[in-house]
Amino acid sequence: MGQTLTEKILDDHLVEGELEPGEEIGIEIDQVLTQDTTGTLVWLQFEALGLDEVQTELAAQYCDHQTYQFDFKNTDDHRFLRSAAGTFGAYFSRPGNGICHNVHRENFAAPGKTLLGSDSHTPTPGGLGQLAIGSGGLDVAVAMGGGAYYVEMPEVVNVRLEGELPDWATAKDVILEMLRRLSVKGGVGKIFEYTGPGVESLTAPERMTITNMGTELGATSSIFPSDEQTEDYLERVGREDAYEPLQPDDDAEYADEITIDLSDLEPLIAQPSMPDKVVPVREAAGEDVEQVMIGSCTNGGYEDILPAAKMLEDQTIDLSTEMIVAPGSKKASEMLAREGWTAELMAAGVNFSEATCGACIGIGHVPGSDSVSLRTFNRNFEGRSGIEDDNVYLCSPEVAAAAALEGEIVDPRDLDDDIEAPGLELPDTYAGAEEDIIEPDEAVDDELIKGPNIGDVPLKDPLDSHLEGEALLKMEDNITTDHIIPATQDILMYRSNIPKLSEFTLSRVDDTFAQRSLDSDGGFLVAGENYGQGSSREHAALCPMYLGIEGVLAQSFARIHRANLFNFGLLPLEIDEDTYEQIDQGDDIEIVDDVEEAVRSGQEEFTIRVNDDWEATGILDASAREREILADGGKLTHVKQQYEEEGGAPADD
Repeated sequence: MGQTLTEKILDDHLVEGELEPGEEIGIEIDQVLTQDTTGTLVWLQFEALGLDEVQTELAAQYCDHQTYQFDFKNTDDHRFLRSAAGTFGAYFSRPGNGICHNVHRENFAAPGKTLLGSDSHTPTPGGLGQLAIGSGGLDVAVAMGGGAYYVEMPEVVNVRLEGELPDWATAKDVILEMLRRLSVKGGVGKIFEYTGPGVESLTAPERMTITNMGTELGATSSIFPSDEQTEDYLERVGREDAYEPLQPDDDAEYADEITIDLSDLEPLIAQPSMPDKVVPVREAAGEDVEQVMIGSCTNGGYEDILPAAKMLEDQTIDLSTEMIVAPGSKKASEMLAREGWTAELMAAGVNFSEATCGACIGIGHVPGSDSVSLRTFNRNFEGRSGIEDDNVYLCSPEVAAAAALEGEIVDPRDLDDDIEAPGLELPDTYAGAEEDIIEPDEAVDDELIKGPNIGDVPLKDPLDSHLEGEALLKMEDNITTDHIIPATQDILMYRSNIPKLSEFTLSRVDDTFAQRSLDSDGGFLVAGENYGQGSSREHAALCPMYLGIEGVLAQSFARIHRANLFNFGLLPLEIDEDTYEQIDQGDDIEIVDDVEEAVRSGQEEFTIRVNDDWEATGILDASAREREILADGGKLTHVKQQYEEEGGAPADD
């Protein structure tokens, strides 16, 4: 039996386990990336492990979220990250150079390589045939030190593409169609591998729009073959030597197959406030729009912005609508400026932002109250834009530009005949200044520089034999990491200061939670399905741990957050719907078993006693390795102990 492309890459990097769905595997990591809101903890944890040099082929540190530097804390973080990259041997992308995923694909992504990143949209270069996975920062720190990355072997699903995209349909509509069919939970435990004749018609940047937003399906990763389109893109960015042809075997077997005929697609849009609330644009047409934004790591490339610029040439946006372009990289900004498109957009009434994640996480360009914002981003979770009661729609750049022209949501096929479908155009070369990436041998720092806002990483004690406490908060389905630790600028500046950051834990759900947790003697969180979906931020596990939370009882967990709970010593137990319905906030929860012994011994079923009145069962689905990490109080303590005992890098953590 032949292998899928995913299996081929995993097989080449396998250090432990077997490629059987559901089995835990350990893989060698070639490249790692981190960004400024997760990177400080990554490097503090790397330092705490006692390591002194990056062991992966390549490590890259980007500053892309807090580039506006509202406070000295942000600037100090960036200075610390530059010093960490210089001290330990990583590339450093300076603030303003662009979003990690866009800059990484331009400079470092390569077919057949593995990439681990402390950002959930790390799978972006899957569009180039790279197997890229998002994870918590502690997993990145261990991998960067030479350790294997462990993950449950996903099912590999074949997404067969046929036909070609018609006018006005785009790659964004392909992934929106996937979300419409599968939902934000439809990719959990899966890798989507795109095949079929339709693949050949998609350029590498189009493919990377799809793999980027595949994260919203809950997928472990998404990947395309490496073919002539891949080679073409790598030549345009001046890295043709990185090309390697990669295809699945003809007789490869997949867990499932989804077929999409590209020629049947039409402009789609995700309605507030979830990426899977997808409908044809015509069904949302007529909604007044006050703000339009084109950019983000999903649609912020030169080739994403150019179609909108062509549509707006010699036009003027509606007077009631504000339009902002936020390029994904500084190189994209420079190219648009040199070709005159920046001036053309400005003449149409468009404003430009720095190349940053910014508005995608609620930093800058916050929508007005009771207004609609149309964005080409990948997430529209409630409140993520920086205002609690927002109305954010997700769409392609073409749909966004059409709305800016008309002042309302409109199917671009219904525009005036004078505005033709712009199509997709790649530049001959992606040419721009390279001075904003500092290579390891050019490092300006050789020791860590820590400002007053940068603290230590708190550690949890080993798991107790007895866990008891109040159900401090009961939550619904699809609680995101934005709910757990918001990413707005007033909060984000404390990502390196866990005591202060913890004050905001779950404030979007209950602003009394943090203080109630501190006042209690331990406690539990209770949640519905898909708890912890969204970003990779490990702070969403670390801060509850700091506040004294002992465990989380949920109907199901998002993949990265589940791993982060183990990494910080919080007991994640799955409960059924009846148990979830019966538990009330404020109930007394007791785990009856000898918890530490049960975890280490491999016990799966745990008895949960509620109010000394009734009992239920919680399931701990964990490998032997995860159980040891949990019992030791978290991965940092566990790996450091192993490292010290073995006298070498934690390669078999």
